[in-house]
Amino acid sequence: MPTTYHKKFGLFRNSAVQRELQTLDPFADHQRIVHLLTAYEFPFDITRALELALFHTYASPRVSGLLIRTGEFERHGQKRYDDTSRLIAEFMESGYDSEKGQRAISHMNHIHGHYRIDNDDFLFVLGTFVFYPIDWINRYGWRKLTPSEELALFYFFREVGRRMNLHSLPDNPAELRTFTDAYEDRHFRYTESNKRVADATVKIVQSWFPGFLHPMVQPTFAALISDKLRMAFGYRRPAGWFIALTEGALWLRKWPLRWVTFKPYPSLISNTSFRYYTDGPPDIEAVGPAHIVNQRNTNDK
Repeated sequence: MPTTYHKKFGLFRNSAVQRELQTLDPFADHQRIVHLLTAYEFPFDITRALELALFHTYASPRVSGLLIRTGEFERHGQKRYDDTSRLIAEFMESGYDSEKGQRAISHMNHIHGHYRIDNDDFLFVLGTFVFYPIDWINRYGWRKLTPSEELALFYFFREVGRRMNLHSLPDNPAELRTFTDAYEDRHFRYTESNKRVADATVKIVQSWFPGFLHPMVQPTFAALISDKLRMAFGYRRPAGWFIALTEGALWLRKWPLRWVTFKPYPSLISNTSFRYYTDGPPDIEAVGPAHIVNQRNTNDK
């Protein structure tokens, strides 16, 4: 049974987590490494990084166009956000080989199977899930990732890709980075579908905050993305002082987090709130577009 760690004095990080991480092999133990990073070391940072990773993918008209055609994102934005978060969190927390992890990936494949999605689009999204956590944590995290932890994230999502039946999976992070860069060069450009999905995302996040903070949300997104993405969304670059203020706040928060953490320890699905699902985390097979879930429930009877 894997060790469960607890805070010291209810507030301070347990250094035993890092000591275990240092003993693990990035290839053989990548499921355990990802669990420790997600549940203990960087729960907030990985969540924010994956949110931006998804936002990044909307700069591809092939991705944003599909989301506009389904209508799910604009009509049921918070639900779609929570559904995606629920499935990804499950196999990152439990591991893709666990019973729950297998169910989450199977259900994700079932949902995707209702749409025509090219292998390259899947690989591109997979690449953002590898590189955004790495790049975000190394810039804003309370410590940088070790080379082994970075490799573990690559191996983890490569195995998830295999279980999604993807082909032409890169053999190493450099090949994946080359692929994602080439994909963006081929496909990134401004389209109305990009902007509509980006704006729908901004509206989701605005709903999390009091009304007086709503005007700050879109500029904050724009401050945290590249010029290439701003162009694809039709967003203006915020003023230099606003970018500096946003990044400064993220830099400031990481210093006390070297020693203390205010997140649950471990941070798990069971102690995470989902805004759409006010009664608690939904069952794995209950998430997704209603017509797909209902069809599956009917077929299972």
